[in-house]
Amino acid sequence: MKTIEPKEVERLLETDNTLNIIDVRENDEVAQGMIQTATHIPLGEISDRINGLDRDKEYVMVCRSGKRSEKACAILASHNINVINMSGGMLSWKGKTTIK
Repeated sequence: MKTIEPKEVERLLETDNTLNIIDVRENDEVAQGMIQTATHIPLGEISDRINGLDRDKEYVMVCRSGKRSEKACAILASHNINVINMSGGMLSWKGKTTIK
């Protein structure tokens, strides 16, 4: 499974806002802040939302520590969706966040 460091995600966001980030944390976690350009899809809803994802894009998966996003990556990869897991999750994120 491909991984990316939070610092690299932050660097890419500063230069290219076309990163497709999916935050798979629960509602109460996201309410504390999430990466500004991220889309929120709780892990429990990932399977139901697969058809809404573009198979020509790559998605960076994010959670609190990197474990749930790893599970989301496995689910999506089994459906031929290009995914990359942000290692360390939001616990390792030092960039800007927003409340949605």
